[in-house]
Amino acid sequence: MKQLAQETGVSISFLSQVERGKSSVTLESLRKIADALHVDPSVFFAEQEDSDWTSRLERFYYKDLTQGVKEANFVPILVTLNPGDSEGNPFAHSGYEFLFVVEGELTVEVSGERSTLGPGDSTMFDASQKHYWFNLTDQAVKFLLVSSKTV
Repeated sequence: MKQLAQETGVSISFLSQVERGKSSVTLESLRKIADALHVDPSVFFAEQEDSDWTSRLERFYYKDLTQGVKEANFVPILVTLNPGDSEGNPFAHSGYEFLFVVEGELTVEVSGERSTLGPGDSTMFDASQKHYWFNLTDQAVKFLLVSSKTV
């Protein structure tokens, strides 16, 4: 845990709380942990047959769309972001990200520049640039996130 904490920049106590289910993890922390462990973030999504949503993190709901395929070079995830979510810090990781808005309005920040995407809009960027997304509206936003795997 000490090594993982050093590599991710999160505390050992936080990692312990997440491991025991006592704390939720943000997308930013999840990505740092996955990168440090050299695994895809989808490995953290437990498959639940009784629920359509496979994981709930702070302010985000994720549905893993990989259908169990682990060999692909990309990972598709359906994300629902709650209304008014403007918290979080831009972060970077290896690979590329593609975002496609299904419903609602998504604000995307890449390298300090913000843009707003509506239904049917998309963007793709080098994920090594600091980036984050926000829901600055009073309605949920649903979007497809396709992330290339860490090499």
